[in-house]
Order: sequence, then structure tokens, then C-alpha cells
Amino acid sequence: MDALYFLQHYWWALVSLLGALLVFLLFVQGLQGLIFNVASSQQEKDHVVKYAGHKWEITFTTLVTFGGAAFASFPLFYSTSFGGAYWLWIAILFCFVIQAVSFEFRNDAGNILGAKTYETFLFINGALGTFLLGVAVATLFSGGAFTVNKGAITDVSAPVISQWTNGWHGLDALANPFNLLLGVVVFAAARTLGLLYLCTKEDIGDFKEKCQKRVYITSIIFVVTFVAFVLWLMLRSGLSVDPATGIISEEPYKYLHNMIQVWPLAAIFLIGVVLVLLGLGRHFLGKGLSKNFYIVGGGTVLAVFALLLCAGFNNTSFFPSTIDIQDSLTLYNASSSLFTLKVMAIVSIAIPFVIAYIVWAWRKLR
Repeated sequence: MDALYFLQHYWWALVSLLGALLVFLLFVQGLQGLIFNVASSQQEKDHVVKYAGHKWEITFTTLVTFGGAAFASFPLFYSTSFGGAYWLWIAILFCFVIQAVSFEFRNDAGNILGAKTYETFLFINGALGTFLLGVAVATLFSGGAFTVNKGAITDVSAPVISQWTNGWHGLDALANPFNLLLGVVVFAAARTLGLLYLCTKEDIGDFKEKCQKRVYITSIIFVVTFVAFVLWLMLRSGLSVDPATGIISEEPYKYLHNMIQVWPLAAIFLIGVVLVLLGLGRHFLGKGLSKNFYIVGGGTVLAVFALLLCAGFNNTSFFPSTIDIQDSLTLYNASSSLFTLKVMAIVSIAIPFVIAYIVWAWRKLR
């Protein structure tokens, strides 16, 4: 197997894994979203802030690591999406920034804005932040209004390879119903996982029973919207690239074909779905409340991981151009050089140690 081909797929798998872990860790934002419409008393709000505040750094670090991995391994994708659709990403980062200061200053002495203001910031991050992240992830399938001209790198006056062709710079993603649907899915998933996480706690009193009941509502929304999104994805056309010539063409049912032709993707996805349904089913039956969060969370990671792999594997454009499909980004035309990918592959050996640190920090902060 060609070394460059292998490393391109290796790094897309790592970026996809980071994205899947990020979606799972958004349960912290799901927790924050409970601060108004579920937590009614000051004590219940304190419970939300207490358990969300112990974990928010891990979510934010994973988001930054996801962006860093994408920048290093697929710089053209990073510059096109993060640089071109910057209003969407700025809105996401703004939601996370106001979250960070809220934990610090909510009950700080001399807080001139009042606790209510910072609780509102936490709610915005929990609701709008998760929704916008879902919209951003959906663009991996729906694409954006950009063009690519690699020859422009030699233009001293404007060495810009990719250009966004409208003035919305990412906000146009909010006009696509497909993107909005995934936004709702991620929001509902984060809210459900946040509620399930609180159900593992024994020191929150009657608030635990309230969270248990609310899971029935959010989980139904999560499952229904997720099924609708997956069906829509499997039935929509995608863009296929010829790795020999680089020519990109439209292919009906491309993502369904990916699941069938690369059967490990389908296996990972189905295992993830089964785990999610198993965890939610156990909750509905009142069994193993201390374990259901981890069962549903593990299933979420596997299902999202498979979908993100499906976006780029099997010669698929993982960021289509809605202006000219030949400008669409693939693993072959958007990746770093062979030398860079090799060096980074050596660095990636440290990833298990990073995961071990996250597990250690998780347990200590608990």
C-alpha cells in the first residue's frame, strides 16, 4: 500500500475519532443547558454548575485538539472551512469563551453582572453552542460555497488558495435544512447525555428524579432526529473521486454505498446504535442508572466515528464545493505532504498517553 495513501486515511481516522469524542464530551454543554428549564431552585443550579464545572476543560481541550489535528493533517480543509466559514466558527468559539468565564465569575465576590448573567452564558453555550457544532459537522456532507485555486499560492499580492464566494462566510449553512437537522441531533444528544450523567450522582437529592423523567423526552427527540438524519444521509447523493485522475463526480446513494462496500464502517455504526438503544432502554426500565451514561456515551462515540469515517473513506469528498464539484476537498487533494504526515504519525504515538491523562483527570475531578 502506498505510504501517502495510508497516512491520509490514518489521519482522517484520528480526526474522526477526535470529532466523535468531542460530540460525546458535549454532555458538559448538555448539563449547562439544564440550568434554566430543568433546574428550578438555586440548589439545583448549583448541582449543574458543580458537575459541569469539573469537566468543561476536557471538552474545550478536545475541540482545540480537533482543530489542531485538522490543521496539521488537512491544511486546505482547515483554511477553507475554519478560515472561509469563519462567522460560523467564531460564533461557536464565542459560545465556549463565555462559558469559561462564567464558571469563574458566577458566584465571585464583587460580581457586578450578577449570577443570572453568567448562568445565561452557560445556557447559551449549552443550547446554541451544541446546535452550531452540529451544523458545522453537517457541512462535511453538505459542503460550502467555496472555490479552490492552488496556483494562487504563487500570487504575491494575494496568495490565497481557497475563496468563499458569498459574504455569509459560514452563516449560509444555517439555511440548509440538512445542516439544521444535525444541529438538533447534536443538541438533543448532548442534553440526553447530560441528564444521564446527573443520574449517576447520588448527592443531588430530588433533582435526580427530575432528571430521570426529563431523559424520556430528550432521548425520544434524540433518537427520532438521529434516525431521520441517517436516513436522509443514506439516501442523498455524494461526491466520488477517482484517486488516479483526481476527477470528482456525483454518485447517488454514495454514503449508503460506503457503508456497504466498507463493511467495518457499518459494523462500528451498528454496534454504536445498539449501545445507545441499550443504554436508553435500560434507563426506561429503571435499570443500572449509574452505568447507562457510559453505555449511551460509548455508543455515541462509535456511531459518530463511523459517520465521520464514511464522510472521507472509500474515495469520498469530505467537504463538497457547491460552486464547482471539481474544487471539492478529498483526502488526496487536501492533505499535508508525505513528510509532514510521517512526522505527525510519530507524534501520534503519544495519543494513548493523552487519553490516559484524560481518564486520570476525569477520575480526579470527579
